[in-house]
Amino acid sequence: MKICCVTQFAFSRSAERLKVNYYFELLLNFMQDSGMKILVCVKQVPEAEAQVVIDESGDWVQIGGAAEYRMNRFDECAVEEAVLIKEAYPETVIDVISLGPERAEAAVRRAMGMGADNGAHILFAEDGYVDAFTTAGAIAAYAKDKRYDLILTGAMSEDLMQGQVGPLLAAHLEMACISSTIHAELAADKLTIYVEREVEGGSREVGNIRLPALLTVQTGINTPRYPALSRLLRANNQELEVMEADVSCHASAPQALVGVALPEKTRDAVFLEGSTAEKAGQLFNILKARSLMS
Repeated sequence: MKICCVTQFAFSRSAERLKVNYYFELLLNFMQDSGMKILVCVKQVPEAEAQVVIDESGDWVQIGGAAEYRMNRFDECAVEEAVLIKEAYPETVIDVISLGPERAEAAVRRAMGMGADNGAHILFAEDGYVDAFTTAGAIAAYAKDKRYDLILTGAMSEDLMQGQVGPLLAAHLEMACISSTIHAELAADKLTIYVEREVEGGSREVGNIRLPALLTVQTGINTPRYPALSRLLRANNQELEVMEADVSCHASAPQALVGVALPEKTRDAVFLEGSTAEKAGQLFNILKARSLMS
């Protein structure tokens, strides 16, 4: 968003209110005509069908080649939401960023194929577990001087499902944060955004949030478009901003991975005996004991 500097003049008390209104209207009109800056954070995740094998160290997993990775679906919705805003306000500029190994570049270019203007890749050489604190800290270091009006992330990643990067990033940048956003509508003056978020029980919380702000986006907020071939070709030829991740931040993060293990297979079945009515009664008691029925 551009900055407009209005010079303050000395004027008589009788003309004070008129001139204040004039300069306020001038500033407001300038803000409405200026473009927004949106940052979308995306992550590359394994395909659901990809074969996952725990490595020899027991500290992480091994997954097939780059063909078995794609953009996180929650992040696809975040990109789509940014593109919809750009379609309503064509002067909007969309940057997209991802942290990960070299293969994560594909997720950035796909987002550009969907309509983002610029891409950035924080290169993290280790192809293993990266905690949310490290990811949020690295993205915050990139974004802190960019003056973004709106930052969009997915509500969570499909692989780790922690839902922490968005709120942690907002804390780093001292932005308002709304999680699990299911509907968003930018005000005409582009100073506030109306947001609806999901809460337990199927209810929604609603409110108007003053920008700048960060929203974590739920699936269902929109239907992500398939990238156009022309945009994909442009994205593949466009240069990305690539930077090395700060590995020391990863080493000092307050969260550490202890290990990974496959869930144990258990066979704990209960056979119901008796008449149909007796079986129904037994099933009801089992469900009630597990708080599944009242």
